[in-house]
Order: sequence, then structure tokens, then C-alpha cells
Amino acid sequence: MVNHDRKILVTCALPYANGPIHLGHMLEHIQADIWVRFQRLRGHSVHFICADDAHGTPIMLKANELGISPETMIADIKRSHEHDFSGFDINFDNYHSTHSKENHELSSKIYLALRGKGYIKTRTISQLFDPEKEMFLPDRFVKGGCPSCKADNQYGDNCDHCGATYSPIDLINATSTITGTTPIIKDSEHYFFDLPQFEDMLKTWTRSGSLQLEMANKINEWFISGLKQWDISRDAPYFGFEIPNAPGKFFYVWLDAPIGYMGSFKNLCDKTDHLDFDEYWKKNSTTELYHFIGKDIINFHSLFWPAVLEGANYRKPTAVYVHGYVTVNGLKMSKSKGTFIKASTYLEHLDPECLRYYYAAKLTSKIDDLDLNLDDFTQRVNTDVVNKLVNIASRSAGFINKKYQGELSDRLVAPDLYQSFIDKGKSIATLFDQREFARAIREIMALADNANKYIDEKAPWVMAKQQDKKVEVQEICSMGINLFRVLITYLKAVMPKLAARSEAFLNETLNWDSIKTPLLAHQINQFKVLFSRIDPKHVEAMIEASKDNIVADKSIKTVKVGDKFNSLTCELDKEPLCSEIDFDTFAKVDLRVVLITKAESVPKANKLLKLTLDLGGGTRTVFAGIKSAYHPEDLEGKLTVMVANIAPRKMKFGLSQGMILATGSEGSEIHILHPDSGAKPGQRIM
Repeated sequence: MVNHDRKILVTCALPYANGPIHLGHMLEHIQADIWVRFQRLRGHSVHFICADDAHGTPIMLKANELGISPETMIADIKRSHEHDFSGFDINFDNYHSTHSKENHELSSKIYLALRGKGYIKTRTISQLFDPEKEMFLPDRFVKGGCPSCKADNQYGDNCDHCGATYSPIDLINATSTITGTTPIIKDSEHYFFDLPQFEDMLKTWTRSGSLQLEMANKINEWFISGLKQWDISRDAPYFGFEIPNAPGKFFYVWLDAPIGYMGSFKNLCDKTDHLDFDEYWKKNSTTELYHFIGKDIINFHSLFWPAVLEGANYRKPTAVYVHGYVTVNGLKMSKSKGTFIKASTYLEHLDPECLRYYYAAKLTSKIDDLDLNLDDFTQRVNTDVVNKLVNIASRSAGFINKKYQGELSDRLVAPDLYQSFIDKGKSIATLFDQREFARAIREIMALADNANKYIDEKAPWVMAKQQDKKVEVQEICSMGINLFRVLITYLKAVMPKLAARSEAFLNETLNWDSIKTPLLAHQINQFKVLFSRIDPKHVEAMIEASKDNIVADKSIKTVKVGDKFNSLTCELDKEPLCSEIDFDTFAKVDLRVVLITKAESVPKANKLLKLTLDLGGGTRTVFAGIKSAYHPEDLEGKLTVMVANIAPRKMKFGLSQGMILATGSEGSEIHILHPDSGAKPGQRIM
């Protein structure tokens, strides 16, 4: 029976649109997706939304370095994010962007409502200003000595060495990380949200059960030190939304980013006839709103966001669910060790459902960090999913398919055992609802052990040799199939693809209510392999491939026809990437502007695209490892730069007659170089 009593809106934190999705991001999205799928399986009405966080100084600067517009960059990255989430079966109803008309309208509307009620204040502040770049410097774009412990090379907001917090203007010998120049102090009028006016409301809300206890205790530290007005403006140049009636002033990214939840839902409502935006966001809404986020952004979601909603007369979140970080093999993800793993790299080597299961097997409602131990990952998935769960179906189906033409028995031979599996559904459902996934998985696997024990004790393979045991064999194996059916239903939210293959085998669509009635005298389909065990070699290959992602150039500049290069500098964590070469050596490299006339996917190649390049007087074929970043149709008709005099290379898929140039920073997406619009195919870059 479908129950629509609950109407639920679920969001994940918005990934920042300046780099790819990695396995740390995937923890949150898998956690939320499992919870959403479970609620839908129980018959509730759930809408699951997200968007790219597409504004801010870092995006503006990175796009400038790449020689493309911010709009082009965020559109490219959004496509790659959506591709990665789809690969892991993250089932969003809508994936949008904060750089949208809906978000612009809502951000302006909310700001004007706050200003109209006296919650917006203005005052002049002093900031560090880069005179060469002609821009004010955000905290993370200035470094210097810590004013407290005097440690060098510290960012402008806090010291990694002693933990002190301070104003950027207090740094010793401050330097702009953008240009390397010494910044000056300059005054500017800024706009502030008067957060202290909401202190009483926030003290009540943070203790209402909307936050985990650990988070409520952490947020209380803000009340002890005293809430302060929150700076919501930034000066031009800035990529974002201009503040109404304030030329040259833009909303700080953390003002319009959470409003992006509303913008994405508004976009969904506009595309869906039966959805009412106000029903979910009005002040006294009876719907439920849940945010799944990481512990690094609790201040914004637990203080600023509910206060902004309250001030603008909207509803506050029902709850904010916070998770910890992901470590790999007990340590912080490392590029040099190959454990900073991009989602796209994982998908090239392993089944996404393996990670979905492993994360579920370790996730709780607490905020503890989750360790992806790769040896344990391999063993846990192979033992639980293959040896325990799928084994129940495979060992039972063989007899049913071969000896009984796929027909299950017309009676349940062990009804008490079956009922014990059904009775566990209530506690398992409670655990999933409370986000105690690890405990739910333990309950399910304990049942799987009971199912295998039952089959082992009955030993149908022994009975099958006795002609008078034909009925008993069918009944025992039918019992095994029915027990498997219950277990796979309990895991359907965790492993939707395995569930879909199981449904095809069982010849039935599984839901939480239907399993209360066993399958009797039912026709199943021919059993096919439902799940493959993890080969440790594939894990090793993933780690090796991840090591390829560490190349970074922190001083990328736009390539222009006619530019001359005096030196070549490569940096990675302050260490040289390559040794210096003299100009004569560099001049031997023939860099040419080329037009991409055709781009094609390469069958059975995970990373390669086949490009046909026009040099202005002939064409070349080049195989480029940029498939994770571009669809073929996105490239055709665009200019790029190639090394024209590199020796042809014989590859498995054909002869590659050159190399195109692309950039990428640590953990970031690939971007091919685009020459100035005035460039012509065949021109040499000097």
C-alpha cells in the first residue's frame, strides 16, 4: 500500500564548480540517495534535488587562467558532475546551478525582504587589495606570517600551525597568492546580515532536534563567543549576482549558495505540473526538509541559513544531517599515493554498487570520519554480497531452473523462518530511517547467515540424488529463493542495480509490503550472474590511475598567438615538476593552432576521444585522453593547440599523429587550451 502521508524534500550540499567529484563527495551523495530510495520504497513522496555552487572569486580566477568565460567553465564542470553522479546511480529529481534565473530572482527577493525588515546593515571596512590585479583579496588568496606564532606561509583567515584566527590585514609580510605582489589596505562599504537579532530563535532551533547533539554542542560555541554580523557582500570584480540597488557590489557566494536549494526546487516545480513551491517553503509548511552536508559547512547551514529563512519569512529545515570526512587506508586522501580518487576514475575500474554497499556498511547517524580501507573494502564486498547474499539465490536457482522448469513450490516449507525475516523488517526500516545504515546492514547480513545455514542443514544437493526427495528439494530451494527475495528488498535502496537484476530473475517488482506474502507456485526466470566479486587487481589499477591525476600547474596563463616564453616553470606543492630547459630547446616544440573538425568516442576506451584536427593545410588524427571532461559534440568546431612535430605514436586504436595541450590542477577537471578568437588554424605559437 502506497502511503503519501509524508512529503519530503531532500538536498545534498552543492558541489563547487571548479573541480571534479571525488570519493569524499560521494559519501554524502550515496548516503542521501540511499535514504531517499528507502523513503520512496516505503511509499512516501520524496523530491531529491541538488545543484552546482557556481559563484565566487576562485571560479572567476580559474576561468580567467584557462582563458574561458566563467559561464563556459561552470557549464563544462556541471556536465562532468552530472555524469559522475549518474554513474553512481544518484537519483536526483533535479540537478541545477546557482547561476540560474531562479536563484537570481530568489536571492534578490530574499535580500530585499531582509533589508525591508531592517536586517541588512552597511559599514565601511578595511581590506587587503591587490594593486596589480585591481581586486580585493579574499582570505584564501593572501598569505603571510601568522601574527600569533609567526609561522610563515599562512592563509589570511587562520593559522594551520597554531590554530589562531585573525584578520588578513594582521598578517606579517602579506603577499597576494594571485600575483605575488604586496597588497595594500583599502576601504570599502560592505553589506552585513544582522545575525545577532536571531540569537534567541537560533538557540531554540539548534536544540530542537534539528541538529545532531554533537553539532548542537559545537554551534553553542558561537553563542558563547557572541554572534556577529555576517558580511554578505563582495566588491567587483566578482562572478556572482549583483546586489539590487548597489552597483559594483555582489552577493557573497554563501548568501546565494543555500538559496540554490530553493532555486533548484523552483526549477523542478516549473517543469512539473503537480508541485507547488510554496507548499514546501512557506513559513508554516507541514512538509519535511532535510539537508545532508559535511561537517566543514555546519556554521552556514545551522546558523546563517535558518536565520536568513526566518528573516525572509520562509520555513526552516526539519533537520540538518552532518557526516564526517572520508579517509583512505586510515589517512587523508593523498594524490601522491593514488588515494585521492576521482569518481570518474573509480567508475573506470570498479562497480559503483561496491562503494555504495561499503559506505552503507560503515555509515551511522554520527559525525565520525569514515575510512575506506581498500583491503577491507574488497573483502567485505566479496564476503557479504557474493559469498553470502547472492550465494543464496545461485545455489537455490540451479535446482529450480533445471529440475522444476523455474516453478517454485506451492507451499512454504518453513513459515516460521520466513516470518522471522519479515518481522526483522520493522527494525531494519527504523534503522534506515534513522540513518543507522551500518546497523541495518549488520541485521540484513545476520539474516543472510541464517538463510545459508538453513540451506546447508537441508543440503538439497544430497537430496537431489534421491528420487523420493524431489518434492522436498523443490520446497527447500523455493524457501531459499523466498528468503533471498526478502533480503534483496531490504537492500534495494543500497544496491538498486543488483535489485533490478534480481527483480528480472524473480520475475517481480520488489517492495516493502509485497514481501509479506511469499512467492508460491511462481515462475522465475533463468538465473544469471547477479554480481561479480572485486578483483584486487582492479583496485590496484584504480590507485595507479589516480596517481596520473596529480599533475598541476599553479601558474596557468592564457595562451595567445604571438606570445613569447622566456622560461617554463612547473610547480607541485612547492616542488618542481620538471627541470628547467633553455629557450632554444623549447623553441623546437612546434605548437600550432588547430580546428577540431570531428570528435568521436573510441569504442572500448575509457579515456580516449578520437579527434580530427585541421592545421590549415591538412588534417591530423589525434587520440586524446579527455573523455572524462568532454562529450564529442562539445568539441567540434572549437580551436585548440597541438604539438605538431611530436613523433606519431602507434596505439591500440590507431595512429596518433600529435598531441593536444590541456590543463588540469590537483583533483580538477581537464580543460583543453583555447587560443584567442582571432587565431587561425595552422598558425604557430611562438
